[in-house]
Amino acid sequence: MAKKEVQPNDESQDDASQPKVKYDLTDLPGVGDATLKKLKEAGIISIRTLAIYPLSKLVEEAGIGEKTAQKIIKSAQEIEKMGFKSADIIWEKRKILKKLTTGSPNLDDLLGGGIETGSVTELYGEYRTGKTQIAHQLCVNVQLAYEEGGLEGGALYIDSEGTFRPERIIQMASSRDLDYNKILRNITYGRAYNSDHQVLLVKESAKIIEEKNIKLLIVDSIIGHFRSEYVGRGTLATRQQILNTHIHDLLRLTETFDELAILFTNQVSARPDVFYGDPLRATGGNIIAHGATIRIRLRKGKGEQRVAKVVDAPHLPEEDAVFSITEDGIQD
Repeated sequence: MAKKEVQPNDESQDDASQPKVKYDLTDLPGVGDATLKKLKEAGIISIRTLAIYPLSKLVEEAGIGEKTAQKIIKSAQEIEKMGFKSADIIWEKRKILKKLTTGSPNLDDLLGGGIETGSVTELYGEYRTGKTQIAHQLCVNVQLAYEEGGLEGGALYIDSEGTFRPERIIQMASSRDLDYNKILRNITYGRAYNSDHQVLLVKESAKIIEEKNIKLLIVDSIIGHFRSEYVGRGTLATRQQILNTHIHDLLRLTETFDELAILFTNQVSARPDVFYGDPLRATGGNIIAHGATIRIRLRKGKGEQRVAKVVDAPHLPEEDAVFSITEDGIQD
């Protein structure tokens, strides 16, 4: 059967009011059944995913020849119009960007309305500062209606530390008079047993995101396995290289799926050479610092109170907000 001619989307289709023509991988010239199978096995399930996939990774992971890979990536990029755009088009898209409520108006205000879709947010801090508690709360909140601050979708939770607790989800859901059985069914859980497994789970997540209407992906925590498996300065370069690839896999998911929010938690380490000021810093070095779109530092306050601070964000000032962790969940 002859392939139909594929033309790039018209410039007018950048307007949110215009319907966008939907293409799939079989519309690309040179993509037959065998190539399609290889692409899907590599986690490439859409034109957009292919358009932003690095050539070298496509050749390596999908086992496709370099010339064929170049051809299909170029076709995908033309369809997705991955050239230059004027800033007003970007602004129109930013204005309708969805935000996910944390449950705390103070924390939402700090974040400019909530956890941002299309971005990777990092929460870091000492133990018991609320990182995993926020992650649990977001798994509930993402299922709420848009008008309630949710995204009307499910959650995908990758747990590297064994700290996910359905009981906590039940408490948070019950406090909102939600059916906790339904809430639990809409959370897809994956336990990462080592760093390689964690990387694999993220690579495989694209299929789950599409199949189950996932709007929130959580990695809790991103660094735990890497700290325990890569010990000593001699392994640092390898660890950072793998971490860099891992974070960029997450970033590609935000570009691939509309309304997907990604959040990962991170640990801290103490600098022994700091005698004045805060000796704690996020682990992972510059690789993680540059990889996260929005970085939030958490610290303990009085009693149930916690303090969140914007450390880095392209559109937010460095400010603090106080929130509380209660039996019912994250609140002011």
